[in-house]
Amino acid sequence: MVYIFLADGFEETEMIAPWDILIRGGMTVKTVGVTGEFVTGAHGMVIKSDIALCDVDEKSGEMFILPGGMPGTSNLDENERVREIMLNAYNDGKFVGAICAAPMVLGKLGILKGKKATSFPGFEEYLEGAELVREHAVRDGNVITAIGAGGAMEFGFTLLACFDKEKSNEVRRSMQYEL
Repeated sequence: MVYIFLADGFEETEMIAPWDILIRGGMTVKTVGVTGEFVTGAHGMVIKSDIALCDVDEKSGEMFILPGGMPGTSNLDENERVREIMLNAYNDGKFVGAICAAPMVLGKLGILKGKKATSFPGFEEYLEGAELVREHAVRDGNVITAIGAGGAMEFGFTLLACFDKEKSNEVRRSMQYEL
């Protein structure tokens, strides 16, 4: 099970592209409403979440993802339960992913110490102890970070590759991402 956490102000592309790629790759993905059942993106798109935050089953979760956007990232960072789930998942060796501004949540939790990571420019100060790299998507162990909306597709493929690299390449080709 893959969980994508949504808080009002999330960046739509950073949620939709990874969600779509993971679904195409055969993964079970649930969107989690952090700020309510209906969550409004940074550009006005309204998404009906699959489940409420209180219904997240940490034990069944294999991957936990934070899309960026503002104030979405701040809303995620201010939610103690989201922070607890992300830290527990990381400590349990499960995959944690964050894109754009959202790696700041991981950085503030100490998850990025000694890890290669990226984020939207201007948020690097929050990536405490990370080895900063400028790439669309970066995986270091069980931590996956991405730079922003322009890297959302690569983020999705990198997330899927955590489970099945060949399937990720297959989906990449089927979507005409690589010719």
